[in-house]
Amino acid sequence: MDGMTDKLNELTAAGVAVWLDDLSRVRLSSGGLDQLRREKHVAGVTTNPTIFAKALSDADEYNWQLHDLATRGVDVEEAVRMLTTYDVRWACDVMRPSYDGSEGVDGRVSIEVDPRSAHDADKTVAEAKALWWLVDRPNLYIKIPATEEGLSAITDTLAEGISVNVTLIFGLDRYSAVMEAFLAGLEQAKANGHDLSKIGSVASFFVSRVDSEVDKRLEKIGSEQAKALKGKAAVANAQLAYERYTEVFSSDRWKALAAAGAHPQRPLWASTSTKNPDYRDVIYVEELIAPGTVNTMPEAVIHAYADHGETRGDTITGAYDAARTVFADLESVGVDMDDVIATLEREGVEKFEASWQELLDGVRKSLEAAASGKGAPNKAAKGNAKGAEKAGGA
Repeated sequence: MDGMTDKLNELTAAGVAVWLDDLSRVRLSSGGLDQLRREKHVAGVTTNPTIFAKALSDADEYNWQLHDLATRGVDVEEAVRMLTTYDVRWACDVMRPSYDGSEGVDGRVSIEVDPRSAHDADKTVAEAKALWWLVDRPNLYIKIPATEEGLSAITDTLAEGISVNVTLIFGLDRYSAVMEAFLAGLEQAKANGHDLSKIGSVASFFVSRVDSEVDKRLEKIGSEQAKALKGKAAVANAQLAYERYTEVFSSDRWKALAAAGAHPQRPLWASTSTKNPDYRDVIYVEELIAPGTVNTMPEAVIHAYADHGETRGDTITGAYDAARTVFADLESVGVDMDDVIATLEREGVEKFEASWQELLDGVRKSLEAAASGKGAPNKAAKGNAKGAEKAGGA
């Protein structure tokens, strides 16, 4: 085993599950995802509308399926669902050894509900149920945004026995509400007769975007005291989130669910690539190491950590007081963290809605090209289809 792989192994041994924040049919058909699972300790996959919009913009790998969908005359929204669930189903099969080896904790692959439904709880639950049925793999996660309306959808989806990745969490109070929604969902699932050991969940706490927004405000304030706080808010925010996690998942309420076979809802650190080139490229991995966490990274960050990441043991649980000091200092220089969090949540939903629309527009054009004969299936893509037979058809 080479030294590069050892660094990721050390991270895994410290209690951090390494997940890949990316998916494409090229990655699947080439065997690249399976290679990351086998060689880089990648134990899960997350997707979002932005990732799919980028993947489908490389149409060659999807030509055969686009041709079939156009021939059937399906509408663009159904086509998007067929294309994305095909990839996610395939990825679930690739990650199945991790799922089986971890007794259902890892090996998960996430797919998001239509972000345009982020403020409609009933529609979110209905779509979660449809996606769960369509992908039909036990190691699937349905991603639901942590909007106020999303909280009841999280509970109701879990109550159906469906595993959930709660996404777009930025603030501590909303995170507490997400954990409450999780506990309520599992209690209802138990009452509904579901096996709690089969239900999984993570809470995706976004990291780098917090620094981007706070740093912009600190730069505008302009004082030396303000500038000295740049690059500190995101890690402090996540560290205090972990403190809340340890409190909730040591409670008597949780212990009763655990006794019934439930797995805890792990904190997942998302948005972990640094947006500021002045910051260390693996800062949001190194500074957020603690047992029972997930860090989902773009492939570049995985390779960066494999090359020069430093696993210094638990870098969270001893840092709570320092994190609170950061928050106090931010308030003293005039940064309104409540407004920061509200802004990030609003922009997060808007960005995913824009990516979803980009995805719809791209697929619409591809379907039109396929229907006119300009997007005929190529041989390589047909070969990829045969290689993915166990992932299901179009």
